[in-house]
Amino acid sequence: MVRIRLVDVEKNFGSVKVLKKINLEIKDQEFMVLVGPSGCGKSTCLNIIAGLEYVSSGQVFFDDADVSYLPPKERKVAMVFQSYALYPHMNVRKNMEFSLKLAKMDKDEITKKVESAAKLLDISTLLDRKPGEISGGQRQRVALGRSIVRDPTVFLFDEPLSNLDAKLRIQMRGEIIKLQRKLKITQIYVTHDQVEAMSMADRIAILNNGSFQQIGPPSEVYNKPINKFVAGFIGSPSMNFFDAEMGPSGQQEIIFGEHKYPVSNEIISKIKKNPSDKVILGIRPEHITITPNKHDNSFEVTLTVVEFLGPDTMVTFEFPDKIQGMVAVPGFYDAKMDDKGYISFPMEKIHVFDSETELNLIHASDQKEPNINYKK
Repeated sequence: MVRIRLVDVEKNFGSVKVLKKINLEIKDQEFMVLVGPSGCGKSTCLNIIAGLEYVSSGQVFFDDADVSYLPPKERKVAMVFQSYALYPHMNVRKNMEFSLKLAKMDKDEITKKVESAAKLLDISTLLDRKPGEISGGQRQRVALGRSIVRDPTVFLFDEPLSNLDAKLRIQMRGEIIKLQRKLKITQIYVTHDQVEAMSMADRIAILNNGSFQQIGPPSEVYNKPINKFVAGFIGSPSMNFFDAEMGPSGQQEIIFGEHKYPVSNEIISKIKKNPSDKVILGIRPEHITITPNKHDNSFEVTLTVVEFLGPDTMVTFEFPDKIQGMVAVPGFYDAKMDDKGYISFPMEKIHVFDSETELNLIHASDQKEPNINYKK
């Protein structure tokens, strides 16, 4: 298989810098997911690895070979697209055979490879059908099969599940993960869907505005986001953010609006390394506790929206000073709009961000990797 490295890679389209000196190492047999909002540069990054785009500066390595300006056919990669890119006039078998025939492979070897891939993907009964005669999920399996028969060194996925309905997306996520385990091949997967990223990746590389924000296992980027962008992008629903400031010297508290939140000496010592007293308090909706009765260190709120979703109830709340937030309650929460409630924030779950740089003051020092620009 192959280890892939991007070293100081930049990509410009005219005067627009799409990728800004990015560095990334993808380990042999790793499932790496590139995630970020639309326009952040993730598909361009994938295209550069594939050879569909060349770098403006920097280098791309497959193992120790510099492939920065090699065409796609010399990189031995297989790419699976959102649109499947199947030939509609050919049946499934011919679609899977096509690249092997172009390579002038022996006919018996082609048959063997196609039937082996079809069996692996459970599409053996579809080989004589055309793409228009099978479902979206089956077409995606055919696209995977067409890639598998080429024995690539790396699989590249560009938003491959976006055209599928919710149920099929979940099913195909599982299929792709199982495929990774069976083939033991390096895979790079691009998506804007952070749920896909969290559920599939060995590691996640989070892009924003052409720069990597954080690279790490899903649990790390969720529990210890490097900055406010990562904290807000990873997790659904998004993290709550409250503009705040440190309490007067000698007092262990963070003040947001009219509210004082007591914090430990350990947290204060980390935050005080920051020269500014202006901070942003962050807490995920699923980490907030809400009850109908007042308790120690709780804040009174008014419930403005209560949405029962089955496994969870999403409750939007408002403080008396009109600051709003959201809490995710497991199961059914028996309340209605305009009810009073009392929320509390577990201290071990809070995040504190610098208001200017937006770095996580509690966890940022633990997460830095070389060659990533952590500035806002």
